[in-house]
Amino acid sequence: MLLALDVGNTNLTVGIFADKELRAAWRLATRHEQTSDELGLWLRQLLREEGIDPSSLTGVVVSSVVPPLDRALEEGLVKYLRREPFFIAPGVRTGVPVKTDNPREVGADRVVNAAAGFALFGGPLIVVDFGTAITLDVISNKGEYLGGAIAPGIGIACEALFARAARLPRVDLTLPAAAIGRNTVQSMQAGVLFGFAGLVDALVQRMWQELGCKTLVVATGGLAHLVSAASSTIERVEPYLTLIGLRIIYERNC
Repeated sequence: MLLALDVGNTNLTVGIFADKELRAAWRLATRHEQTSDELGLWLRQLLREEGIDPSSLTGVVVSSVVPPLDRALEEGLVKYLRREPFFIAPGVRTGVPVKTDNPREVGADRVVNAAAGFALFGGPLIVVDFGTAITLDVISNKGEYLGGAIAPGIGIACEALFARAARLPRVDLTLPAAAIGRNTVQSMQAGVLFGFAGLVDALVQRMWQELGCKTLVVATGGLAHLVSAASSTIERVEPYLTLIGLRIIYERNC
């Protein structure tokens, strides 16, 4: 059994693999102030609720963009699961050549997504990740990471809207029937979901022009299903693409 953890600024995504099969996955809120004891006990409880004995783990692999949590997570894993985590970091064999000006500044999760996307779908490919930020990453037909784009995430935009517009209520993000909202809630849903789908589509089309060809577009992240339903360019949704990439990279190194 392999435990995979993707630590993002908004969500901490956890997966358990039995060989290549994703047996279970959880997406929970990231709390930057969590202690090693809280993290270790919480992970051990997740495993036990799934009927998994922590001693059956053969390894732990971690991708993190929240450095303040890394030490606490490592200590919690060692203390409560008796496993030393393998962190995705510069120097790790990812199988993804990074062709950017400064490869070390590319987030680990973006390289992991590129590894998984190319392994599953080949290239060229664009991966759209709906996280704290919306990232679009371009992978060549040789599996090279060429670069991409970063935009504010849906959660960030919504929080700013609620904070700055006192008369606008918090709304559930569900896909509205039309772009012309008949009330405030529908208008906000249309603006957010159709607006962000349009943002992604516009960026993808510009990337296609620069590449000189159309590519498959794969979406991942918590809101991938919702936005993809309003998008004209997203063709596939793989909500746990990052976890799959963590497994692939772990197998290449351990």
